[in-house]
Amino acid sequence: MKWLKGIGLFLIANFLIYLTLSVTANLLVNMVLPAFGIDVRGVFSQQLLVWSLVIGFGGAFISLAFSKQMARAMLDCEQITQPRSQAEHVIYGSVQEIAQRLGITMPEVWVYNSPDPNAFATGPSKNNSMVAVSTGLLQNLKEGEVKAVLAHEMGHVYNGDMFTTTVLAGLMNTFVHYISNFLSSMVGQPSGQDREEGSSAGNPILALVVYIVLQVVLSFLAMLVVSWHSRRREFAADAFSAKVYGKESMIGALRGIDRWVSRTQFQPSEHDALATMKISGNSSGFMHLLATHPPIEERVAALEQL
Repeated sequence: MKWLKGIGLFLIANFLIYLTLSVTANLLVNMVLPAFGIDVRGVFSQQLLVWSLVIGFGGAFISLAFSKQMARAMLDCEQITQPRSQAEHVIYGSVQEIAQRLGITMPEVWVYNSPDPNAFATGPSKNNSMVAVSTGLLQNLKEGEVKAVLAHEMGHVYNGDMFTTTVLAGLMNTFVHYISNFLSSMVGQPSGQDREEGSSAGNPILALVVYIVLQVVLSFLAMLVVSWHSRRREFAADAFSAKVYGKESMIGALRGIDRWVSRTQFQPSEHDALATMKISGNSSGFMHLLATHPPIEERVAALEQL
């Protein structure tokens, strides 16, 4: 029955988002803009809004539904079902213990081959998820620090971060698609004189240029919002780990990861599709605005203040 509840919440969330966007758009088009002498009532399309929602949320939720399968396909990983070594007992036992404490279905536990000490969690819901750690994490961190990282990932699972990020991404996708099409169609409309003369000729080339420019600019702005949300949720997951195993273990894990990165001069790939889900990432200079993770020193400072 839990999956029915999840589907119900998904449908309700989408309906409320559609209702909010529809009411807001109608108020903007029919009342606010005309008050400033801007009349676009012939351009606004309820059908375009529905189509934008389908495209925006459809892709995001399909990605969420198959997130575990896609993560496994992109990695050289092995599932732990019967622990055979001390490291596997630590990983499996920690996830099992936290899941039982939280009253949720135990996530699948995986280990993937990668030199960088990292971990991530993904899945459609907190009762249908996976937690994966890298071989580099097991080789470079102490047992207590590994457990703290696992608690951090379980914090993401329990807080429903995968779902909230998907909803936000869907909302941003809808915004980008709708505004790009809406404004480019306005540009492509025939001028007032042409309409008076009965001509339907617009400017399709200019409309296409405007559409492409808007897609680039609005997609960048949407990335800023999603990245900001991703950084905020990292602080919450760190705090969850501190609550489970104590803040010193999580601080030690973060500093251990930072030492490894400094020693090896490791640079995370800019094209890493799993970057948002991992425990650490690159965030320096201007790119901090697009980083999925806060700088480790900021995370350590936040933990020390707990």
